[in-house]
Amino acid sequence: MRRIGSTLFILAAAFSASAQQKIKKDTVSLGEVIVSASRKPEVLDKVPSSVTVVTRKTLERNLTITTDITEILANEVPGLAPSAQTNSNVGQSLRGRSVLIMIDGIPQSTPLRNGEVDLRSIDPAVLERVDVLKGATAIYGNGATGGLINYITLTPKDAGAVSGKTTLNLTGSLTSPKNSLGGRIGQLLYGRIGKFDYTVSGVYEQNGEFKDAKGNILGNNYSLGETESYNGFVKLGFEPSSRQRIQLMYNFYRSQQNSNYTLVNGDYLTGKPATGVLGKQAGEPTGVKGNHNLQLSYQADSLIGGTSLRADAYYTSRDDIFYVSIGRFEGGDGQSHTLSRKKGLRFMFSSPLTKMGSLSYGTDIINDVTSQPLVDGRVWVPEMKMFNVAPFAETEWTFLDNIILKGGVRIEKVKIGVEDYTTLRITNASGGTVTPSFAVKGGDLKYTATLFNAGLRYNRFPLFTPYASFSQGFSVADVGLALRDAKVDNISKINTEAVLVNNYELGFVSKYKQLRFELTGFVSTSKLGAEMVYDVNTDLFNVARIPERIYGFEAAVQYSPLHNLDLGASYSYVEGKADTGRIDDKYDAYLNGRRIAAPKIGANVHYRPVDGLEVGLQYTGIQERNRFVKLPNGLYKGNEGIVKAYNLFNLNASYRLTKNALVTLGVENLFNEDYFPARSQWFMIPGFYSKGKGRAFNIGIAVNY
Repeated sequence: MRRIGSTLFILAAAFSASAQQKIKKDTVSLGEVIVSASRKPEVLDKVPSSVTVVTRKTLERNLTITTDITEILANEVPGLAPSAQTNSNVGQSLRGRSVLIMIDGIPQSTPLRNGEVDLRSIDPAVLERVDVLKGATAIYGNGATGGLINYITLTPKDAGAVSGKTTLNLTGSLTSPKNSLGGRIGQLLYGRIGKFDYTVSGVYEQNGEFKDAKGNILGNNYSLGETESYNGFVKLGFEPSSRQRIQLMYNFYRSQQNSNYTLVNGDYLTGKPATGVLGKQAGEPTGVKGNHNLQLSYQADSLIGGTSLRADAYYTSRDDIFYVSIGRFEGGDGQSHTLSRKKGLRFMFSSPLTKMGSLSYGTDIINDVTSQPLVDGRVWVPEMKMFNVAPFAETEWTFLDNIILKGGVRIEKVKIGVEDYTTLRITNASGGTVTPSFAVKGGDLKYTATLFNAGLRYNRFPLFTPYASFSQGFSVADVGLALRDAKVDNISKINTEAVLVNNYELGFVSKYKQLRFELTGFVSTSKLGAEMVYDVNTDLFNVARIPERIYGFEAAVQYSPLHNLDLGASYSYVEGKADTGRIDDKYDAYLNGRRIAAPKIGANVHYRPVDGLEVGLQYTGIQERNRFVKLPNGLYKGNEGIVKAYNLFNLNASYRLTKNALVTLGVENLFNEDYFPARSQWFMIPGFYSKGKGRAFNIGIAVNY
């Protein structure tokens, strides 16, 4: 069990911590939650578009089962594609398009070279909630063509001078416990002293081997088995008056796999899953080597004329390491990593316009430097230096107390500079040249876009509260992908017009006593795709000029028939097609599985039979998606594999031993479903054709003080 012994020693030492008070529970209804659906925090019931809020209570329930935020969000957010249970979120789209990940508004995504590893950016234990705004949006800039996910970190509420929480967990497989045991320890301290408040947290987690339903080792390409994760978090606040707040936040996150196994490829045709055999894993440990976020923010309310100010400056850097590519590069193997550094400055003023309206206006400035070298120093994707200035304005009006009208505009001005560089020679399995090495002259790429949004909501009748919205999203293409595979000698030949997405949404919310139901339909269109394609006729790289249309609907219901019983269910459906002929809006080709997720059903039951005891059952069902024809060799084209249905049930239970001590039990994949996650099925690549986790347990205790 390797390092488990030392982990359990740490757990045992921390187990003796004294009891304390708990961080404030969710005591308000969902509609009263303040969300970051626009640049100005607002009540959810005033938002004229679809927003899913994953509350602190929901996070805590899920943490009794798994700490994988990609899985938690997939189970809780309609419209988000299923998790692959790895440290990569490739294909985990939101409504068929890319999603912008943020921590307190700080961008974590790297759209200049999208490695699709940004969902795992912070430990969920330090989150107060997660706001998921669905549909294309430009309120935070580049990359949110499918929506945004904003991780909101903890801030102490109604706390004394010193409060805290110690959590201890033991995890492992129930199908084959050998070498599967893992452990987790978390320590949270928070409090208020006069005008100061603080939150400090540290989390360490070590996973054992991950096993499938038959007890076999899961394939270790990006697997979360045998990973070590660390999260350090500090937030300091000072309120010189009731109208002002200064806040400093820092978070560090690392999650890397240290496996004792080498990969054995799977085989899609025979159904053989990828697995592992004992041996040294090639290259450096994969995963998030380091993700740093530092933010200084200032908030002042009721200034001259009732105007308020929100401003912040931030710095973020991350280093994500990918698997070793065998024989791909000249001279042999190569292992790449994405390096990204962002510095940003933002400010926004909000001023009242009579008693019915308000105007918010400001500017975002960001400097983003992203590259993808090999870990041995060879340049694969050179540094791309982006400077982005984006002024914006939003307005909100309330008529007759119940009609809410919103609108906004944002102007994106982007310049990306690339210095001269030399491409790497790429080889095939036999050593032959796929792309030669040659010099590429650098230069600047420039983009300008004006983006609009508008929304209307009518709150007169709780039984039927309709809303409608139009919004636009903006994303530069994956420029790094074009640079690393360049077949031209000058980046001026790379024509990378930005991708603009139009999103149309219509929905309603219905409330009756303890029942809440929401139904939303949407359509998103874009004249350009997001992939880079080389045109041999023009000797140019271009964004694939294939118009796309994505459409679907989501339904969610919450009902509490008894004071001790909560029920929930959801269904999401998304489909997408491309106009390959580029004429007459004839959308004739389905988008593949990397873009479009299979239909998803979610359900949950939470029952409190006696004081202090809660039992919950969670269900996620992935339905079949079969849109493509097999090739003569029995395979499908890339990313077009059929997704066959599977059904997962998770159990969570908690019991309050004392006023301050809570024991928890979670069982993942309760009925031990033997399945391949959706990504394994449509991806089909041998090294990633891995099964999902079999039945696993998570036993924990939380002591509040």
